[in-house]
Parts: sequence; structure tokens; C-alpha cells
Amino acid sequence: MNIGERLREERVRLGFNQGDFAAFAGVAKTSQFNYEKGDRSPDADYLAAVYAKGVDVLYVITGERKPQAADSIPAEALELLKLYESVSDADRQVLLRTASAFASVAASNAKKGSN
Repeated sequence: MNIGERLREERVRLGFNQGDFAAFAGVAKTSQFNYEKGDRSPDADYLAAVYAKGVDVLYVITGERKPQAADSIPAEALELLKLYESVSDADRQVLLRTASAFASVAASNAKKGSN
């Protein structure tokens, strides 16, 4: 997937049509079309404007999603992280192996359930 395709994906994810998206980004609709088609690349001003509307610019440019903000991580996961950080390296390895085993069983059960 190229920059244009990811840009379109973000626009659709946020619920904008090309015209509205182009307007708040400060470009013509034809420019937006050309960005999404991959014929042109957006500049920094454009990317800053769409970032302000919620576009994951890191994803658009690199294909990698930005890390989740801590406030979107469930409380139980944060508690587990705090506990993980409080134990020795050897115990961390035990926790990782245990979590991996649980995840493998869950994936196996899910696979059996979908068959």
C-alpha cells in the first residue's frame, strides 16, 4: 500500500469526502484526488492540516500506526505493565512465556471455534 492509498484509508476512516478533506487541508479537490491516486505527494503544510483533523500522519507516511496513548489502554493492562516493570528480568521472562502460552491456547480455541 502506498502513501496515497493510506491517505485515502485515513480520510474514509474519519468519514470525510474528498472535497471536504481537501478544503480543510487547504488544497483543491483535484490535488486531493492526485494525492490519493499516487500521482503527487502532499507537502508538510498539508500533512500538518490533516493531522489536526485526526489523520495518523505517521501511518500515512510509513505504513506504521502510531503507538496508542496510555489513556486508551485498559486499566487491567496498565496494572499488568506496572507489575511487569516491578519484577526481575528473570521473572519477566517467566511472565512473557506464561502470557505466550495463554495466547497460544486462546488462539487455538478461537481457531477450533471458527471451524
